[in-house]
Amino acid sequence: MEYETIFLGKTKVNFLSEGINEYDKRLSHYAKHSIRLIKEKKNSSLSIEARKQQEGKLLLDQISEGAYLVALDFRGKQLTSEQLADTISQWEIQNIRKVCFVIGGPDGLSDEVRNRADMMLSFSKMTFTHDMIRLFLLEQLYRAHTIKAGEKYHK
Repeated sequence: MEYETIFLGKTKVNFLSEGINEYDKRLSHYAKHSIRLIKEKKNSSLSIEARKQQEGKLLLDQISEGAYLVALDFRGKQLTSEQLADTISQWEIQNIRKVCFVIGGPDGLSDEVRNRADMMLSFSKMTFTHDMIRLFLLEQLYRAHTIKAGEKYHK
């Protein structure tokens, strides 16, 4: 299985960048993974909805053809770590070769991205920065693979 994560803009907080790099490295022992950063277009004159649509188009243009799309959104399904591991196992059984995760900007995802998504995933009912969610996503993917492998990390 191959994972692709698409983020808008660079991670602005150093300790989060270090954590993202660490879990990206750890995840590489289990699956091929790539992070694609898309340059944000700063346009404060646009409404929030127009900005989300602009960002959504940028995100959709970067999704590999045929990829299974998981959009991280507060309206998504919340899973335990074990359920995420089971979900990954199901993707493998279904012969899904590439899973693409998208995380929107501070204003969230456009309707177009959410409508294109094969799955919507939420990490919490609480609000976190999109930079934090990047780290949480990679850590949880790593954790899911250690669960699947029966390794100690999870406990």
